[in-house]
Amino acid sequence: MTEKRILCISCPVGCEMTVGIEDGRVIRVDGNRCPRGKHYAEQEAVEPMRVLPSSVKVVGGRRPLVSVKTDRPIPRSLIPEAMKAIRETVTLAPVRMGAVLLTDLLGTGANVVATRDVSAETCGDPDAVRAKGEM
Repeated sequence: MTEKRILCISCPVGCEMTVGIEDGRVIRVDGNRCPRGKHYAEQEAVEPMRVLPSSVKVVGGRRPLVSVKTDRPIPRSLIPEAMKAIRETVTLAPVRMGAVLLTDLLGTGANVVATRDVSAETCGDPDAVRAKGEM
């Protein structure tokens, strides 16, 4: 049996837990003060999950980027590949907070959503803005 020490982030208490793992399965969790901590430790020990924040390029917007995040946690092991997919994404302004910019990221079921609004540029030729988006 192997043991992992995990600091819980489910609440401000920050319980220090020890997780016993055998054959890739959790067999014991010690040190948690609540059921949320036990659930967190079981997940974190076997397959850590993270909500991924990033940004996506915006063409024709008042800002060059829009902040985004996954709408649910994804496996931490997929973060480099997920970042590559997000980095390759370009969207046209306007962008509304909550807009889904990527669906089912890497087959995880998580969508990448905008976390703020980015309005369109008010001056300039709209056809030129569309042409920039075709880069």
